[in-house]
This record gives sequence, C-alpha cells and structure tokens, in this order.
Amino acid sequence: MNKGLIYGLLLCLMMVWGFNVIAIKVLVDYFSPITIQAFRILTAGIVVLGVLLAKNEFRKLNKKETGYIALIALTGVFAHHSLLATGLSQTTASNGGLILGLVPLTTSIFAMLFLGDRLTPLRLLGIVLGFVGVAFVVLNGSGGIGSASLGDLFVLLAVLSQATSFVFIKKVTQTLDARLITGIMLVSGSILLFLVGRQIEPAGLETFGTAPGWIWLIFLGSAVLATGLGHMLFNNAIQHLGAGETAIFNNLVPFFSLIGSYVFLGEIIHFGQIFGFIFIMAGVILGTGVIEHRRHFEEINAKKINHH
Repeated sequence: MNKGLIYGLLLCLMMVWGFNVIAIKVLVDYFSPITIQAFRILTAGIVVLGVLLAKNEFRKLNKKETGYIALIALTGVFAHHSLLATGLSQTTASNGGLILGLVPLTTSIFAMLFLGDRLTPLRLLGIVLGFVGVAFVVLNGSGGIGSASLGDLFVLLAVLSQATSFVFIKKVTQTLDARLITGIMLVSGSILLFLVGRQIEPAGLETFGTAPGWIWLIFLGSAVLATGLGHMLFNNAIQHLGAGETAIFNNLVPFFSLIGSYVFLGEIIHFGQIFGFIFIMAGVILGTGVIEHRRHFEEINAKKINHH
C-alpha cells in the first residue's frame, strides 16, 4: 500500500472519527448512555475479532497479557466510554469533540510520567497551551464562566482514562498484536459496561424496540465503521508509517467534530471554542514532540547525505 493511499484513507478516517462524536451525541440523547455504549462497543469488538478469526490471526493470551488486557478494558473501554457517554449527554458535541482533541497531548504527558519519555521546553509549552485551550472551550462555550458544565468534566476524565489505557497498550504490544488487543478489549470492556449499565440504567433496554430505523443506521455506522474497522485501519497505518507520523492525523478529529456539530446538530460555534481549538492544536503539535521528531529525522538525513 503506497503512502498516498494511506494518507487519503487516514484523512477519511479522521473525518469519520470527528463525525462519530456527533453520532455518539445523538445515540446518548436517544438511548440510555451507558447501555447503548455497551452495545456499540460490543458490536465493534465482534467485527474486529471476526476479521482476525477469518484471517487466522487470533491466539490465546498468556497470564501477563491477560492482566494487561483487563487493565486496558477497564480504563480504555469501560471508564473511557462510560464517562464519554455521560459527558456528551450533558454537554455539546462541539465542546466534547474539542476536549477529546487533548488525547494525543495527554498520552504524551503520561508517557513522560510512566514510560520514561523526556520532558523538553517545547513539550512543556505545548502542555500549557493545550490546557489553556481547554479552558477557553469549557468556560466560553456559550458565553462565559457560567457555561462550564459537569459534562465537560466527564469528557475530560474520559480523555485521562483513555491516555492511561495507552500506557498499558504500549507495554503489552511488545508481545501482542495491536489489532488483537483492540478486539479483545472492546468485547471484554463492553460486557463490563453492560453489567454496570443494567444496575445504573435498569430500563436501558426498553427504548431499543421503539427506535426508528435511522437511529440504528447511525449506530451501525458508529460501531462498525468508526470504532471497529476504523481502529483496524489506524493500526495498519501505524505499521506502515510509524506511530509518530500516523498520530499527527489525530489533530484533524476536533476540526471535523466542530464542523459536524454545526452542520448536523445546528450547534452554534463560539469564538471561545475557535480560540480553544487553535490553542489545543498548537499544544498537541508541541506537546507530543512532533516538531522535535521532525528535526531529529532531518538531522539524521543530513548526516547521511554529508557522509555520502
């Protein structure tokens, strides 16, 4: 697969992921949030495992891998998606999408804390800019401090829980294929989501039978296309391009979620959100070390040229 095709597919995937925030917002407004998330994630996990089984790429896990998968399912699926669903039921899709743009930056911070990545002045500046951007989004979403909502806090906690799961994923990918991790964590995490959802939302299944057809089309698009096949495509891109180059595309997700919330939900985009978006993107670019990695590769290439 050539780079041009991979870039094109990644661009389409970022648009799908950005619009998926709007899809989840619609679903959690129509259904009980945790219950519908459980079924959405379970559907995605079945799709991923089905593809792996068809390609004969499924294998049993050892004890250590099972432990890591349990932690990933708890933080990256159960905590992340329950917090995200609850948050989006109490805030706007535009705010939610912009706050989710912190995922690469938060992951970079956790990598510094737990995986030994180096903190540099540029990364520190990026961290500050990123969280200043979130402050703009949260406090100015509808015109001032009064607009800050509990939903925004839940989405921010969802970001932190997903970043935590990425630390565990980084550790277990040394012995386990990332696609297999994705499938198993989605299925196991969704079962935990469903069990908890039955306690918190005992009437959560009642609305399923009355849902119109267009809602289930959104459900399938979100589960199969965005979450299931989307994560497999992203992992495949990492294999061909590397994690750093692929992760840069994540910066487009908040942009598409902002546009989608305006086009599909009619949400008003405020200047505070636009300023927040600019600060978050600047923070992500600096805080994740994109510029430093690029400089490093340019220096290596320059040495090779001078050597020849």
